[in-house]
Amino acid sequence: MNYHHRKNPHPVSGNISFKEVMHVFESLGAEIDQKSGRRVGAKLNGHSVAFNHAQHSLPADEVAQVRGFLETCGIVLISFRYSEWDGV
Repeated sequence: MNYHHRKNPHPVSGNISFKEVMHVFESLGAEIDQKSGRRVGAKLNGHSVAFNHAQHSLPADEVAQVRGFLETCGIVLISFRYSEWDGV
C-alpha cells in the first residue's frame, strides 16, 4: 500500500458519469425527478438528495455526496475491479 492509499483509503474516482449514477439509482428503486435548472433529485428508502446535472464526469465533491447518500440509504458499498464485475 502506498502513501496515498494510507492517507486516503477511499480515493475518489475521476471518471464516474452522471448518467451511470442515475442508472444505478434507478436500478436500486430510486425515484428520479428534474428540479429547477440543472438540478436532479433522487429519493430512495425515505431519503432524498439533489445533484447538479454534470455533462461529463461528476466532480469529486458530488462523488462523495453519492457515496454518503447510498450509505445513508443502507446501501453497502464494496470495492471491486470493473473487469471482474458482470455489470449493469
